[in-house]
Amino acid sequence: TVRPPAVAGAFYPAHPMRLAQTVDALLAEAPEWRGPPPKAVIVPHAGYVYSGPVAATAYRAVESGRGQYRRVILVGPSHRVPFAGAAIPSADAFETPLGTIPLDRQTLDRLAHHPAIRVWDAPHALEHSLEVQLPFLQRVLDDFVLVPIAVGDIDPRDMADILEMVWGGDETLIVISSDLSHYLPYDEARVVDARTAAAIEANAWEALDWDSACGRAGVRGLLEWARRHGRHLRTLDLRNSGDTAGHPDRVVGYGAFALT
Repeated sequence: TVRPPAVAGAFYPAHPMRLAQTVDALLAEAPEWRGPPPKAVIVPHAGYVYSGPVAATAYRAVESGRGQYRRVILVGPSHRVPFAGAAIPSADAFETPLGTIPLDRQTLDRLAHHPAIRVWDAPHALEHSLEVQLPFLQRVLDDFVLVPIAVGDIDPRDMADILEMVWGGDETLIVISSDLSHYLPYDEARVVDARTAAAIEANAWEALDWDSACGRAGVRGLLEWARRHGRHLRTLDLRNSGDTAGHPDRVVGYGAFALT
């Protein structure tokens, strides 16, 4: 079974050639990455016209691992279906206008035994936080398998345990999908998002609430994992929709972060 695209033509172009050109143009405008391929990234998930330039900053770094990554663990918040814990799909593949991505059923079946996880397609059916990452991944990586995890209200320690289960080695990339502040005036958003970025760099997940990041459940889990292992993320980009395509009176914050 294949989960078809739900937000093609809304969050990103539905035509394959136009979509590929859009993603490639965003990547070309992103700063050149100097360093080892990241193990994990935090990326935004709004429409490409708004958050695409910030997401591309992280994916330019990910592109340095082309040929290395064979599996992507993709974690994002459930915007439409509220629930506790995390949900994985029963599908065999996710589809975008650029083609079909096979799911790593072996890993998903293993995750299904975790007490905080259930196999449930409803949170995935219309969820954009995961889907908008897929065309970027398809353009910067060679063949890979996907492990999509939609997250509801979950304890950061449980989320960190889940990440521990799938962390793997150099072949595995962790992608956490999250926007930052929502609908604040431009200057206020810059202050709030800078505070959030500092908390992320310090592994201070307790400082993050729903106003800090809509995907805070995944972010907090990654920070708990990093704290356990003495690792830290660094900020690659920090902007908001007032910098890209939105009105400055009411903006959404976007950040790109990497753990190398």
